[in-house]
Amino acid sequence: VVPAQTSNIDTFGLCNLLGIDYETFRERMKAAVNYSRRAPSILLKQISDQTYARLQEKLFLYPGFFVQPRTLRKYTQPVAAHALGYVSEVDDNVIRKNPFYKTGDYIGKSGIEEAYEKELRGKRGVKIYLVDVYSRVKGSYANGAKDTIAVQGSDIISSIDLDLQKYGELLMKNKRGSVVAIEPKTGEVLALISSPNYDPGLLVGRVRSENFADLLADTVLQPLYNRALMASYPPGSTFKPIIGLIGLQEGVITPETRFACHNGYLFVKCHSHPSPLNLEGAIQTSCNAYFCQTFRKVLENPRYNSISDALGKWRGYLDEFGFGKKLGSDFVNELTGFIPSSSYFDKYYTKNGWHALTVISMGIGQGEVGTTPLQIANMTAAIANRGYYYTPHIVKAVGKDRTIDKRFTTKHQISIDSSNFEEIILGMEAAVKGGTGRSAAIKDVIVCGKTGTAQNPHGKDNSVFIAFAPKDNPQIAIAVYVENAGFGAAYAAPVAGLMIEKYIKDTISNKALEQRILELNLGGNIKESEEQ
Repeated sequence: VVPAQTSNIDTFGLCNLLGIDYETFRERMKAAVNYSRRAPSILLKQISDQTYARLQEKLFLYPGFFVQPRTLRKYTQPVAAHALGYVSEVDDNVIRKNPFYKTGDYIGKSGIEEAYEKELRGKRGVKIYLVDVYSRVKGSYANGAKDTIAVQGSDIISSIDLDLQKYGELLMKNKRGSVVAIEPKTGEVLALISSPNYDPGLLVGRVRSENFADLLADTVLQPLYNRALMASYPPGSTFKPIIGLIGLQEGVITPETRFACHNGYLFVKCHSHPSPLNLEGAIQTSCNAYFCQTFRKVLENPRYNSISDALGKWRGYLDEFGFGKKLGSDFVNELTGFIPSSSYFDKYYTKNGWHALTVISMGIGQGEVGTTPLQIANMTAAIANRGYYYTPHIVKAVGKDRTIDKRFTTKHQISIDSSNFEEIILGMEAAVKGGTGRSAAIKDVIVCGKTGTAQNPHGKDNSVFIAFAPKDNPQIAIAVYVENAGFGAAYAAPVAGLMIEKYIKDTISNKALEQRILELNLGGNIKESEEQ
């Protein structure tokens, strides 16, 4: 609106057309007048197609009012909200920090929208005009010498497999947790699911503010919280392959080392299974006693002068896998998880006041250890690759040149012999063929996996599962967390198996299993977008 050009208008009729009340109209007109009587101001943003159509027919009745078209983000599928992120209008703080942005501009928030904001936004074009005291345009300034041409933002190609993402979100509906799937050979993220989810279309247009407030206010389900990148879970028994790898590399066990299990080790309980077992059998049956004793041997290794030195070495291996730090992905809100250092235990137990049994639960992925689903999926990809990984990333190409940041094409080699990985993989294969991970098995595909039942101080245990497939030519590595669902074999393993089969075969053979997972309701549902 240009206030000076308005006169004798049917205010009630205009409010009716725009779908606003008179009080709102009056306040916004007052703000426009305060800004300038002769320069245009925004009266109403992002009107709908229907409102625009009605307004166009009668706009001639309202001198001083006009419509200014602008581009608006649109998400064509109601999926991948946490991966995509959203856009919102810049505030004064953003404008102060970055002079590129002007009032009314939009900026990416979270996900791809924020990580690749500079690439997506392009460059602003400028036309400078001469105007008189009444703000009437009198021509181009300096014959256009100071004008610049707008440059469109770059196209971005995501690594997300849309069918897999949609299927994973369907399986995780009415559940809390997350799924991260990675292509091991490249580090490309095939699916990133945080549940409860929401339709990204809710955060577009005039309804954005209201919907965002509703989503933010849900402190029970926390649909805006990206569990895949930000939740620090105990990895539980999915950590056992790493403990086994370190034990082999440090020479404290061999593949044929056997430990007796009498339903546990000291105060750490275990379930019934054959005993004693070698390493492959221990992974297959997920024996707590085996990995507690392996971890103890790592910490009490006579090669090191102290338990602090041994823990530092153990922690160094975990650092190589990307634990306890940000992986450096293109996710802006990625968190670090937690791998405790000697100084951490010194603080709580005093220096020399703790020993291997004090921290023994870390040998089975419990205790002080915290990891994100992204880190666990990355660990799984590293095992699938027999000792290396590429930094996980969600964008595979940017712009016409289809370039990508070099950090995503740099191989991260782990200082553990590839032969040791082969021993661990045999155990993970056995776990799916005839062990705790049988519910993830797929006909004609060798799946290697590991269940986890992670203790949860806030309720029932979390169901966890990691897997990759096929064994000798891995195409997908996956980590699944289903909160408060109990044993890893019960729910996380089936979700992983179904998603792997969907990705590799594009079909589902066990419809009964699929139906059981789809019908499982653990209280993680939110309102559909129509209700928002």
